[in-house]
Amino acid sequence: MMRIAAIVMAMVLAACAARRPAPVVERMPPPPVVESPAPPPPEPPAEKPVATHTVKRGETLASIALQYGFDYRELAAWNNIVNPNRLEVGRVLFLAAPTGSSSTATTASVTTPITTPLATPAPPIEARPLANTPTAKVEPRVSKVPFSDRALSQMNAAESGQSPLAGDAPPPIVATAPPNAPATPVPPEPERATPGTDGEDVDWIWPAKGKVLAAFNDASKGMDIAGKKGAPVLAAASGRVVYAGAGLRGYGKLVIIKHNETWLSAYAHNDNILVKEQQDVRKGQKIAEMGSSDADQVKLHFEVRRQGKPVDPARVLPAM
Repeated sequence: MMRIAAIVMAMVLAACAARRPAPVVERMPPPPVVESPAPPPPEPPAEKPVATHTVKRGETLASIALQYGFDYRELAAWNNIVNPNRLEVGRVLFLAAPTGSSSTATTASVTTPITTPLATPAPPIEARPLANTPTAKVEPRVSKVPFSDRALSQMNAAESGQSPLAGDAPPPIVATAPPNAPATPVPPEPERATPGTDGEDVDWIWPAKGKVLAAFNDASKGMDIAGKKGAPVLAAASGRVVYAGAGLRGYGKLVIIKHNETWLSAYAHNDNILVKEQQDVRKGQKIAEMGSSDADQVKLHFEVRRQGKPVDPARVLPAM
């Protein structure tokens, strides 16, 4: 008996030893979801500063405009100058339209809502007999032909199993032509570039006939052409007169022609000016008469400027 109890006790102890403790699992709360901050909005592009010019003693609005290749009226408008003849020394002038000075108004497009008319009740259906009677006749069914006695007799013959009368061919079915489809719009041709507006394609001629007294150099900014007093001075290319007067020191009676957004030409020391400002001139048109105004002899001082910078006229004029 003692032996059996010892065996049972040994089995119980073995069972207890075989049991393993349950695993311990730490249950931590999930980490909080951190939302990434929205990226900052892109910075607007920096506006390009407008070039300026500080007025020096002896300068006029016309001389500054010639220096940069503008019409002096443009400078006056950009800088709110009422009297171009009064220009203070030290004043800073804008050489382009200030940002925001000429804004183009945009009109928002308004979409008109589409309105549908209220549905109207359909007209009542007229009660008709289902078959022909001595007092009422109905149109032939199935075939879509105009009502007539002939068509009615053909329908009755077909319903009774009789063949139609000889020579009674069914009337032709007139097909209804579909509505005309709208014509396919022809895309407009792209606009072609106008010759002479790219700043290079300018058809030049010599402004006067005569010997070249002085070639181009950095100091003179042009060439001098000899001639007789009263000899014709011609427009070297077509364009618009942007200056005609004697307001530029050292040029005498001067004519300036703007040929496009890039090129200007100047004609100085004239004896008589024959054109007015804002006048359109043709290539070869007589614009002045040669003279010696503000010069030591009769001559034509001729300048060509590209975006205001002096260019040797010999590089653009045809060979003599």
